[in-house]
Amino acid sequence: MTNTLPRRKKHLIHTPRQKRQLILRRLFRKYLSKIHGSRIHQPKFSFKQILFSFLGSLFGIGTLAYITATSNHPFIAAPLGATAVLVFGVPESPLAQPRNVIGGNFLGALVSVFLVHLFGPQPWVMALAVAIAIKLMQLTKTVHPPAGAVALLGVLTQADWNYVLTPILAGSITIVLCTFFFHNMVPGKNYPLHWL
Repeated sequence: MTNTLPRRKKHLIHTPRQKRQLILRRLFRKYLSKIHGSRIHQPKFSFKQILFSFLGSLFGIGTLAYITATSNHPFIAAPLGATAVLVFGVPESPLAQPRNVIGGNFLGALVSVFLVHLFGPQPWVMALAVAIAIKLMQLTKTVHPPAGAVALLGVLTQADWNYVLTPILAGSITIVLCTFFFHNMVPGKNYPLHWL
């Protein structure tokens, strides 16, 4: 008795369109496989680290908010919340060191105010402010991601020269001091890894 089932033929690609579709499908699958494995590249935090990050950011941002509320000078701006994530969440990061926090935020504010005075708050000025801030931070070895938000916020709010001093410079120095005191009061913690 012979097998009468038809044999499966390999799918042959005849047209250039079918070849492109196959290549796109393979690329899409490869891309999805990269996304799927992203969980293994994320940092792991112990309960103790999470607790200290919580308490430290509460202390740091609380100090900035209290100074702002009780004085006539703003010491807090939204990008300083992102700074708190770095200095209290991953204080060992090179991007969370005092040189980077103070220098990066200062450069971002300076660039934004300078460009606003030259060109106004145009959409292209927003992009230029962030791009120049990144370049200057790279050249001065003061890269601090929240400083990109400092530059953007400066253009969005049409900041004047006061923005550089308060809230940005004063707030950055204050949060670095809060981070220094907090981490050095906790046994086993050490901040900063370097000042300059």
